[in-house]
Amino acid sequence: MMRYCTAINCMDGRVQEPVTAYLRARFGAELVDVVSAAGPNRILAEGTDTLGLKSIERRVRLSLEKHASVGIAIVGHHDCAGNPTPETEQAEYTKAAVSRIRVMFPDVPVIGLWVNKDWQVSELD
Repeated sequence: MMRYCTAINCMDGRVQEPVTAYLRARFGAELVDVVSAAGPNRILAEGTDTLGLKSIERRVRLSLEKHASVGIAIVGHHDCAGNPTPETEQAEYTKAAVSRIRVMFPDVPVIGLWVNKDWQVSELD
């Protein structure tokens, strides 16, 4: 069986490939399930968009149940149209989103990622 991980990523096409490459290496996965939305770190952090939250949770659960995903990443990135805030604020949203997803799925590793202006990926502390 192929090894999967899950990315809760922005819909912005610029971040898809660098995040996928990073997660394949980070989790030793061949495939990355992508749950995308505009600014998903903010949706998860604020928790006010109940339809958005339920949609993300349903799709992540599907990845875990059907593909046995071995890890989840939540992504924030430079120049995000869905969450147009500075890097420091994006990091706070991402950290809060990581906390929310860890509560939803406590048995799976969850990490936060930042994609900078050069489309390089780094893990948040």
